[in-house]
Amino acid sequence: MKPDEIRKVEAYLKNLFKGSPIKVKALPRKNDSAEVYVGEEFVGTVSKDTDEGETSYHVTMTILDVDLD
Repeated sequence: MKPDEIRKVEAYLKNLFKGSPIKVKALPRKNDSAEVYVGEEFVGTVSKDTDEGETSYHVTMTILDVDLD
């Protein structure tokens, strides 16, 4: 993802999850996705999808059962 796209997605997530120290970081060899962190903890990925000229972004988060205890 381009730096301006990352900044926009990060700003959106920060606004959505007010007060959370969210950071979106580019992946070195990927141009269609980035990593999402809350503080120093990796929480998921954001992927860019373009179909018929329309762009959307998808956030994927995995929660391990051991984290729920």
